[in-house]
This record gives sequence, C-alpha cells and structure tokens, in this order.
Amino acid sequence: MDGLSLPHPFTVESFCTRLAAQRQRPLHLHALPRQAAQAGACGLWLATDIDDHIFFEQRTARVHQDHIILHEIGHMLFGHQSLELGEGWGDAPQLFGDLSPQLIQRLLARTDYTTRREQEAEMLASLIRTRGEQPAGERHADDVLHYLGEALGVGATRGG
Repeated sequence: MDGLSLPHPFTVESFCTRLAAQRQRPLHLHALPRQAAQAGACGLWLATDIDDHIFFEQRTARVHQDHIILHEIGHMLFGHQSLELGEGWGDAPQLFGDLSPQLIQRLLARTDYTTRREQEAEMLASLIRTRGEQPAGERHADDVLHYLGEALGVGATRGG
C-alpha cells in the first residue's frame, strides 16, 4: 500500500490512470464478455506483452463494479499468474476479439474466492478503497489495517 499513489479525490478511474502511469503500462477497462459472465466470472485480468486489460461485470451496482476492478488490480499488483479457465469457457481466446493468443501472457478469471490469492486480492481491494476514501492527511496504513481487521474480526493491532 505504501508504494501506491492514490488520487484525491479518489475514483477507481483516476486510480487506474495513475497506476498505469506508475507502472508504465497502459491499463484498459472493458465490459466482461457475456460468455465469461455466463461461466460465473465477474472479473478478469488479462496481461499482454505491452498492456493490461481488466474486464468487469457491468450488470451490477457501480460500487460492485469498482470493487471488481480493484480486486483485479490486486491480482496484478501481487503478480498472481496462471490460466484458470474451468468448464464453460470453451475457446477462451475468442472472448478477446483482436487480441491474439500469442499476446496473452496471463489470464486470471475467478469464480471461487477461497484460495489465498483470492483472499489477498480481496483484502488489497478493500484496503485501496478504504485508504482512498480517507481525507489525504489521514491516510495511515496502520489505521486502515486496524479498522479493516476489526471489521473482519481479525486480530490486527496498531503498529504490529
């Protein structure tokens, strides 16, 4: 969290713009393809040689859309890598139009949130949102972790 530069006022779009500049890689947001949504995914991160693409379900509330995008950014920042396309995905490369299969380095799509990677991405999404919504002068990582820990019933302590 300390390495992230969060815009103020915080919006997911302004954060994505700032993150792309910080990483020196374009970051594109797209509607989730219908086939992916039908397979049970609500978000997906796709990395190519030159840029990143985040696909998110648009048939949900705006706050949920933002959380999906932040969750996928969590995977990106943690460097989670794998191809996780289960049943119902068919020929996955057809979902991405002009992107050739050779360009796709990583494709992460989730329908299950029980793995450590999913929990990490979920926690980071929540931390980014919580910290981003605090006034600029009040952003302290220990406070965010403390209050999030309390809300989740986790024994997080200040300064430790």
